[in-house]
Amino acid sequence: MTSLPVSELDSLDGSLRINETFFSIQGEGLRAGEPCFFIRLTGCPLRCHWCDTAYAFREGSARTIQSLVDEAHRIGCPLVQVTGGEPLAQKGCIGLVHALCQAGHCVTIETSGAMDISVLDPRCIRIMDLKCPGSGEERRNLWSNLDHLTRSDEVKFVLADRNDYEWARHQTLTHRLHERVAAVLMSAVWAQPKSDETTGSTGLEPKLLAQWILADRLPVRMQTQLHKIIWDPQTRGV
Repeated sequence: MTSLPVSELDSLDGSLRINETFFSIQGEGLRAGEPCFFIRLTGCPLRCHWCDTAYAFREGSARTIQSLVDEAHRIGCPLVQVTGGEPLAQKGCIGLVHALCQAGHCVTIETSGAMDISVLDPRCIRIMDLKCPGSGEERRNLWSNLDHLTRSDEVKFVLADRNDYEWARHQTLTHRLHERVAAVLMSAVWAQPKSDETTGSTGLEPKLLAQWILADRLPVRMQTQLHKIIWDPQTRGV
């Protein structure tokens, strides 16, 4: 794949910079375990310490929205996830999600809490990742997004330590997130090596997270990244 600067990408009518597309098993959320066609967009304005897709920050090539809809049709999978990086960092993502919904797909988008989700087609399912303190990007959360969540959406917290858990518990109960969305998801950070742009993480033991949730009777759903259990955690395109 080639690397295009954002300014060059924006001049390409109807195009987005795409890091990769692949057909795999959905590893997270309420649809974990289902076959899914993934469209990973290039670019992200955030730099979470534990990011496991730093390769998507810059690597990518130009694709038209129509070519992506056509590929989804050829794959023949009703479930499509638009992800990143941060997919909403590219304006064309809004049109891509709309086009996929128009084509009859069940569309989910994995997006940070830093980008305005109100601009998305109401038929898509927003999986919004609120950034905990351990990510280093807590300050980027756009709290007005909570007003746009629906019972079809999901909120995700990725936890690096006990402090992250207590912060996520507070947000869940204070904002009554479990009553706003289909599910509040909590997952433990996997051990992640340092990259050129991220500090890496030693990870959080999933058993600890399970114990904390149970002790608090917290109305959330614990999840793991299923694809990292099926394949090596560093494998791309799965």
